[in-house]
Amino acid sequence: MKNITYIDLFSGCGGLALGLHRAGWKGLFAIEKSKDAFLTLKHNQIDKNKNFQWPSWLEMKNHDINDIIGNYSEKLKTLRGQVKLIAGGPPCQGFSMAGRRKEDDKRNQLIDSYIKFVKLVEPELLFFENVKGFTIGFKKNNTRGKAYSVYVTNELEKLGYDVYGKIVDFSEFGVPQKRQRFILVGSKKSNAKVFFDKILSNRTEFFKSKKITDKTSLSDAISDLLRSNGTTASPDTPKFEAGLYAKAESNYQKLMRSSKPLTNKVADSHRFAKHKPQTIQRFSYILSTARPNKSIDDKLREKYNLKKHTIVPLCQDSCTPTLTTLPDDYIHYCEPRILTVREYARIQSFPDDYEFKGPYTTGGERRKVDVPRYTQIGNAIPPLFAEQAGIVLREMV
Repeated sequence: MKNITYIDLFSGCGGLALGLHRAGWKGLFAIEKSKDAFLTLKHNQIDKNKNFQWPSWLEMKNHDINDIIGNYSEKLKTLRGQVKLIAGGPPCQGFSMAGRRKEDDKRNQLIDSYIKFVKLVEPELLFFENVKGFTIGFKKNNTRGKAYSVYVTNELEKLGYDVYGKIVDFSEFGVPQKRQRFILVGSKKSNAKVFFDKILSNRTEFFKSKKITDKTSLSDAISDLLRSNGTTASPDTPKFEAGLYAKAESNYQKLMRSSKPLTNKVADSHRFAKHKPQTIQRFSYILSTARPNKSIDDKLREKYNLKKHTIVPLCQDSCTPTLTTLPDDYIHYCEPRILTVREYARIQSFPDDYEFKGPYTTGGERRKVDVPRYTQIGNAIPPLFAEQAGIVLREMV
């Protein structure tokens, strides 16, 4: 297949880019503000696999999209006719129903930066992803305003795109997570709605090629990563313990491990948290009494004097709820602990040879500019869905 060129905006750690590459797309460059997230993308998709061509005029590092627009607008105009697709959507935190949801969040203004970038490059296709809250207007004096999804659609239509968007549940595409996201597709040549029809009709053949289904449970995804399988010193943080692989028990596990040498028994980023004894005891009690996949009730909160908004014991027999960027929102389905970074990655459908960079967790002011491993994964588009999207987008070129 001939590689077709795209630019990845707000690329994060590279979940969308990985899926597009596997579908036959070739990246020109990626724009990501976070140093940690870009480091992960660069390590996996540039240093290891050469998935991006990267122009000589752009330094290969993390960038703010507004700096690129301000400094390289003429260079971007020269890409007209060469770049078939702009993929990726602005950060979602300002729109998320799970967060504080602030209309004056500065990150919401990146919508205009996105539109400016599209106007400069004029690609044939657009693929845009954001949270469900992007389709819901902010309230002002008990009146709900116009949703940002409507604003983006109107602005892109002015630029000559046929635009269609809808909420998509990634669990219907083989991802073991009930993750609903707003997907918008724009096309200068064809009916954008065709994308959503084709990605559904392609599922059976895609699942057959990967030997998976849309019924992957949490245990199907991560049961080979249990702590009880054995531990060793963590390769990147020796004062912690990391988990060892057990035999792959499901086709999903085999798929995630298919490109990783079986001689390496230690999974990347599979470092266990150091829980206090009282935390382990609390987790054990919650696992034995609370409803799985539901946040704990007030009675349990009172028993342990818990103020945290979300604490969800996970269910082994179904997919997970939407993963957030906070690992202590969830308790492992059969072990009294939070999930590891690698387990997060499995649930998001990152293959095991995808290595994450930067700190595991962080806080304070640094969190505003650099994002640790859990946050990178929680913000990502699942590569398994991205690959299916990439296949359909190729058909639309």
